[in-house]
Amino acid sequence: MTVDFSRLTETPEFDRLLAEIRARRDAFESLRHIPKDIVALMKAARIFRSATPARFGGDAMAPHHFLKMVDKIGTVDGSAAWVAAFGSANTYTAALPVEAQEIMYADGPDQVFAGGLHPVQEARRVPGGWQVSGRWKFASGCMAADWIGVGIAGRAEGAAADEVPKVMMAVAPADEVEIIETWDVSGMQGTGSHDTSVTDKFYADRWICERGAPGVIDEPLYRYPALAYQAQVHAACNLGLARAAIEYAKSVSGAAKIMVGHSRLCDRGYFLSGLAECEARLRAARAFFYEAAEEAWDMLMAGDPVSLEQTNLLRISATNAAHMGAEVVQQAYRISGMGVIARQSEMQRHLRDAMVVTQHAAVTDITMEQAGRVLAGLEPPRGYP
Repeated sequence: MTVDFSRLTETPEFDRLLAEIRARRDAFESLRHIPKDIVALMKAARIFRSATPARFGGDAMAPHHFLKMVDKIGTVDGSAAWVAAFGSANTYTAALPVEAQEIMYADGPDQVFAGGLHPVQEARRVPGGWQVSGRWKFASGCMAADWIGVGIAGRAEGAAADEVPKVMMAVAPADEVEIIETWDVSGMQGTGSHDTSVTDKFYADRWICERGAPGVIDEPLYRYPALAYQAQVHAACNLGLARAAIEYAKSVSGAAKIMVGHSRLCDRGYFLSGLAECEARLRAARAFFYEAAEEAWDMLMAGDPVSLEQTNLLRISATNAAHMGAEVVQQAYRISGMGVIARQSEMQRHLRDAMVVTQHAAVTDITMEQAGRVLAGLEPPRGYP
């Protein structure tokens, strides 16, 4: 069966997923994670096979198609969009040796990977692998994950004492990793981004890969810039949240009043101009975001690597989308009347969730400084883009 990836947000499975998320989004905050039955619906909607190699029955789809799925979920709930965004995470595990991936996908392509990779913990080299102990933060989606990765650093056997340790990722079945429920935050509360821990655990070499290494599978998706893709999937959450905030503002424009005798919001100039500004800013950010992603994919389809200049545009457009999305949410909040201060107002959640996205390391303000170096023709910082 041929799948039209451009229309995955229009399938019955995707519609059912959105309906369930909408009905239960309040419960996600109480649970502090997205439950397994919702993740199962995400699997049915093809979210968690989006970055699985076609070799193992996955879709390995173009990022701009997957990003639209995250974007759409974000219009309903930020936490669900954030967890869905990790449908892209199998681009990380694509760097594992093929024999490990054969084990990962033995039961099918819909595998959920969660990675709490920071802070990187020192590992000890032993015959056939690495001995690891430590604790890591921010393993979003770990409560429903099939596999969990942790960040380690170590020196190869026989390496000099002054050699810089190599930063790697170690992967294991989720039931072999302890989850420590620490996630207590004001925004993105439903992501279940808890701590993870292992104690004196052995990871065989086949379950180790270098952080940020290209995939060993010869398929176009695994030549797409991995760190830029990470930035994009988080930014897509804010595009969805910005759309939700605009639609909320429109929904209260004709009914909300501050007090008896005052005009409707839609009769106020600041509301009308503010609403139009929100729409223009979101559409501009969204257009740049998807244009950059599509251009990068077109390069790969033509048989060319994604250039430094294009990768830089991916990073700029993602950071811009994340921050512009948050600004749109803030502006929509300001013009939407007194009702938004209520704890149960959905605008409260949009605001809190959008601000969390801007704090992610992949889309912070420093990205623009680094991107400016590339635009100016200077040497990019180590590890960028």
